[in-house]
Amino acid sequence: MSRKTKHLIIVSFDGLSTLDFDYINKLPNFKDFIKDSSYCKNVYSVYPSLTYPAHTSIVTGKYPNNHGVINNTFLQLNTTSPDWYWHRKSIKSETFYDIAIQKGMKVAALLWPVTAKSKIQYNMPEIFANRKWENQITVSLLNGSPIYQLSMNFKYGNIRKGKSQPELDNFTSSCLNYTLENKKPDITMVHFTDLDTIRHNFGFYSKEAKDALKRHDDRLGKIINTLKKSNMYDESTIILLGDHSSLNEDKIIYINKLFKDNGLIEVNNTGNINSWKAILKNCDGSAYIYINNNDIAVKKKVLNVLNQFNDKYNCIEDIFSSSQAKELGADENCSFMLEAKKGYYFLDNHDRNVIEYIDKNDVGQVPHITLSTHGYSPFKENYTTVFMAKGKGIKKNVILEKMNLIDYANTFSKLLGFEMENIDGRALDEIIN
Repeated sequence: MSRKTKHLIIVSFDGLSTLDFDYINKLPNFKDFIKDSSYCKNVYSVYPSLTYPAHTSIVTGKYPNNHGVINNTFLQLNTTSPDWYWHRKSIKSETFYDIAIQKGMKVAALLWPVTAKSKIQYNMPEIFANRKWENQITVSLLNGSPIYQLSMNFKYGNIRKGKSQPELDNFTSSCLNYTLENKKPDITMVHFTDLDTIRHNFGFYSKEAKDALKRHDDRLGKIINTLKKSNMYDESTIILLGDHSSLNEDKIIYINKLFKDNGLIEVNNTGNINSWKAILKNCDGSAYIYINNNDIAVKKKVLNVLNQFNDKYNCIEDIFSSSQAKELGADENCSFMLEAKKGYYFLDNHDRNVIEYIDKNDVGQVPHITLSTHGYSPFKENYTTVFMAKGKGIKKNVILEKMNLIDYANTFSKLLGFEMENIDGRALDEIIN
């Protein structure tokens, strides 16, 4: 199979929604890009529709239960900040970039999830210092490409202010354009989180979210200018994509408090969990419930407790069995999976009221308190994301009615001259020249 492109550039705008399409199509750089591009306005994310499972599905062509990244964070008791699935070793299958590297291609990844300690040659992984004794620069250097990251921090480190936006994406944008111009990778993957962060803090339809989309338009314009200035544009394929949408919410469900009240979780005198028969691990808009040793009697009790609770509060849309969760591509090792109704999401705390209204003063100040979130079923109404492709190897003006994140990996592979095997998705042959 012949290679269709010299440079594949994949730009992920975290949280970009179908509902944003008409707005970005009026912004100068997006409008120019969409003209003559092939695109899909209705892309279904995976379940749970979280950043790390989604980005892993994008590079593997598999659903979360088949690639192993079934949540953003691990189940780690008695910590307010569990570790994320940062590391490449968490992915239990091949990625399209692994195959490309084996074939001698050069890859750059900037803040792309689940790439820490991968074989990517120019790697600035998304990972943060998560313990008091850790230092952000050291953690990044140890998990990515040290010399590359040091040079980027030396050149552009003054732009960023920790993880705050829009400074973080401005830093990433500067690093990206330098890398394209000076390293000219075969594959470049970049993950921008400005829009997603802003929506969490200000809400889906906020003016601040529109401002973030304008900043993304500016970042896109800089990418195009860099490719043209570097004489790479005509040999490049540019992919713009979202990983999930998000929904506004104003109420939090604390199922672990319900479990504690029903004797399914025991805590010590400092409030830490000593033992549990059943526990909830949140995925924001959805949640896994795990039962110790899959005890049948406990399972029945949990289902009874949940049904009684939902009869009273009517806040859970679906209670899925483990086999149903597996069918949806989620973690089959859970005993149940819960889907919240619109307006609600889940958190793990066991020391709050079972349902609490969000205090807007807590947003951006208290961890995990947001005005808009995701993680819901990809089939919720008005909850799809978007895909746009343009350049070398891409047909013009092909509009796809619908598709799934798992269709990306083999599409990328075919553009690079090879095919992936044993995956859940397909290649988008209808857009490839």
